[in-house]
Amino acid sequence: MTVPGAIPDPVPEPLAGAASDLPAGRAPETGHVSTPGPVPMHVSRAYGHCEHVVRTRARNFAYGIRLLPPPKRRALSTVYALARRIDDVGDEAGPVAERLERLEQERRRLRALKTPPLDSAGPDFPGPHSLRPGSMAGGRMPADVAADPVMVALGDAAARFPLPLEAFEELIDGCAADVAGARYRCHDDLVGYCRQVAGSIGRLSLGVFGLADGALASGGGGERTLRRAAARADALGVALQLTNILRDLREDRCADRIYLPADDLRRFGCTLGLSPRGDFTDPPERLAGLIRFEAALALGWYAEGMRLIPLLDRRSAACTAAMAGIYRRLLGRIAADPARVLAGRLSLAPWVKAMVAARALTGGAQGEPQGKSRGDARGDSYGDARGESR
Repeated sequence: MTVPGAIPDPVPEPLAGAASDLPAGRAPETGHVSTPGPVPMHVSRAYGHCEHVVRTRARNFAYGIRLLPPPKRRALSTVYALARRIDDVGDEAGPVAERLERLEQERRRLRALKTPPLDSAGPDFPGPHSLRPGSMAGGRMPADVAADPVMVALGDAAARFPLPLEAFEELIDGCAADVAGARYRCHDDLVGYCRQVAGSIGRLSLGVFGLADGALASGGGGERTLRRAAARADALGVALQLTNILRDLREDRCADRIYLPADDLRRFGCTLGLSPRGDFTDPPERLAGLIRFEAALALGWYAEGMRLIPLLDRRSAACTAAMAGIYRRLLGRIAADPARVLAGRLSLAPWVKAMVAARALTGGAQGEPQGKSRGDARGDSYGDARGESR
């Protein structure tokens, strides 16, 4: 699914150089402004709840989020917290109708947040077009939104950053497909799902990051550059999700979820059948070939998505490079030893994640091999990513 699993690794303390006292201010060259006013106390508590979700639930993303200055860190933690909650509905067991209704409840809350009621006076409703610092009184908010710390924090974040809140509805649609047991015929179908559940989060994250000084001026025009950045954020989300799918292959299959395309299963002569003990029954060499093929496709999406990094400011670039670097390294280990992921979920040690994050903070991640483009990644061999397992 979109966000890392529920069992947390230890989250590191802020790395050297990751100061937490940088001021809020105008996001360079993007045309949007992070409001510099104080955060109301009960909004601060709402943000604190979201940051607690990140600390306790984010296995990988926390290493990148901690590199951001406080306003962006709070906003991106809020994005994560809501994505995590929606994602949990897609993953958990329970009656299909009840889970779909819970997803629709999240959709209704989002729409209430985006659209103030007709009788609203405006500033006291925490919507992205009406919120002002200190105005989060909540008197005119729907009761379930006013009582929800994630929605309260999201309302404030959307007033401070240009968050495309409609992207959360794409995530809801993707999770609804999970609940309904959707399967995918070809790679393009799977990519469409990945865009819903992970590309959407990439675009929301870009709303928090903004673009670096000069990115718009050097990119051939503002709208064109923003579209290019959004496409790269989307591609990076696809790459992360394809990595999640390979990492969770056995866990998902035991829950009767299959994401790998039927066309690819036929190509490699695999069924993903399970024995009574929950082991895959396909010949190991076929499964290994399938996994390396899918990993090569994912690497192509990383090559495209990592081109977002030069468009971002230093801390946003470090955050993105840390998240992507951790997942790319995980993908390399999966491809280098498919048998390990066939036996259960594979993860990186906390010290490895901290090392990747530290390297991202110093700019080292941009010097790593980016792999092949998507057009060159469709062979059976994994290529450059084998080095990521070292």
